[in-house]
Amino acid sequence: MNKTNLVSLRIITSDIKRLVKFYEQVTEATAKWSTDDFAEIISNSFTLAIGSTRTLTFFGEGIAEPAANKSVIIEFLVENVDDDYERIKDFTHEIVQKPTTMPWGNRSLLFRDPDGNLINFFTPVSEQAKNKFA
Repeated sequence: MNKTNLVSLRIITSDIKRLVKFYEQVTEATAKWSTDDFAEIISNSFTLAIGSTRTLTFFGEGIAEPAANKSVIIEFLVENVDDDYERIKDFTHEIVQKPTTMPWGNRSLLFRDPDGNLINFFTPVSEQAKNKFA
């Protein structure tokens, strides 16, 4: 085992029910609720944790701010990004980029969750990109 392994990404939100429902729809997975203020969407490779602003009281004042991310992209490897675009475009509040083939060989769809966090659904399409994820 490596000394450091990323296993979870946590999003803090002021409307946990709305955000959990959104991620259940886009990932087609059911969240596991630990409390009314904390839920997790668990996959084979990571956990997406979603916590309400009330969970911040355990960490201290001013530690995080909901709906303020401008530097992180949450990326999901998907089987067919074009199919996913057709599936999610009706419940995504903002499509940033329709499916586009990027110079590095991934076909990419960028959209925002209800809190404004940027999400990338991508599918490797070039041989080099496919080999990276084989």
